[in-house]
Amino acid sequence: MAERKAERLLYSREDLGDGTVLELRLWRVPEPVPPSEHRFKYALFYGRRGTRLVLFDNERGKGDHKHIREVETSYTFTTPEALVADFLAAVQAVQAEDREADDGNG
Repeated sequence: MAERKAERLLYSREDLGDGTVLELRLWRVPEPVPPSEHRFKYALFYGRRGTRLVLFDNERGKGDHKHIREVETSYTFTTPEALVADFLAAVQAVQAEDREADDGNG
């Protein structure tokens, strides 16, 4: 029997002008990554070198979860499209908070 491999569905990296990076990685995997029940592995990152601002990922033993700044919470995965939309909404919220903080310091 041939070994099934992960299939990369999405890879995108964008270096933004403010020094942040937006990197999206998504694969379809032969078997779910426990305790996740779906057949996707993902890591969607927004931050700076050495600083995680937003991360949505699923890892063996932890399952689907997200990090918003220093706070980690569970995430309910439904579809890859919803995952990307939820991640980008979280990025926009963090960017808006940062803009407000910068405006308050000027």
